[in-house]
Amino acid sequence: MILDEITAAKRKELRRSREERKLSDLRAAARDAPPPRPFVLRQPGEVSIIAEIKRASPSRGLLRADLDPAGMARRYAEGGARAISVLTERNFFRGSPEDLRAAREAVPLPVLRKDFILEEYQLWETRVLPADAVLLIARLLEPPQLADYVALVREDLRLAPLVEIHDEEDLEAALEARAPLVGINNRDLDTFRVSLETTARLRPMIPAGTVTVSESGISTREALLLLRALGVDAALIGEELVCSADPARRIRQLRGAEDAHPGNPGRD
Repeated sequence: MILDEITAAKRKELRRSREERKLSDLRAAARDAPPPRPFVLRQPGEVSIIAEIKRASPSRGLLRADLDPAGMARRYAEGGARAISVLTERNFFRGSPEDLRAAREAVPLPVLRKDFILEEYQLWETRVLPADAVLLIARLLEPPQLADYVALVREDLRLAPLVEIHDEEDLEAALEARAPLVGINNRDLDTFRVSLETTARLRPMIPAGTVTVSESGISTREALLLLRALGVDAALIGEELVCSADPARRIRQLRGAEDAHPGNPGRD
């Protein structure tokens, strides 16, 4: 499984990071980090867009050779994105913490750090970057560890924890951890098949008070309308925007604020 390869590489990277910078140093630096921006996604009658910045993916390879995180963030904000997600994983997505810093400095929107969080060290690292929210993948963490990390992120770091799930077992762990935001990943991690049926199946099981995000496979206005009908609060959209010739316009089209060209409702 590609997830196993990613986590193995991440553990090696973490060993090097801990040698270069101690956890105690990160905790000290966190005290001087700027205040997190509110990660507010729920808007009445609207599916908010979390626009993602990523250079590559394991399934498609390099997505955009000339990607400029600051410029892309400004285009996303111009189009009406509610928040920005930035891949910081180096080996498989070619991201970096520098990408996140550049994006956050360019716009006033809240920024989600999307990476493969395995240890507490990475959470303090996220606060220092600084990010405003962090992705926690339920499948990578034991349920007690997930609960501890959600509490740490919310109470000590004052960030928003977005807990990503793929099936009913993941959802149970997320709810037991009292996750305030749950992201339903429509991509099967074993086959890489993508289907919005995953969101349709799992959304009714999520309590009304929990903010729900649908991730992966969202590329049309029709998909956003379906998610709105399902009661989803936000959609995380990456490749559709990264590969667009005009990301700001594409976001407006997805939001219904601008018509797509006839016969071109999908990718630009």
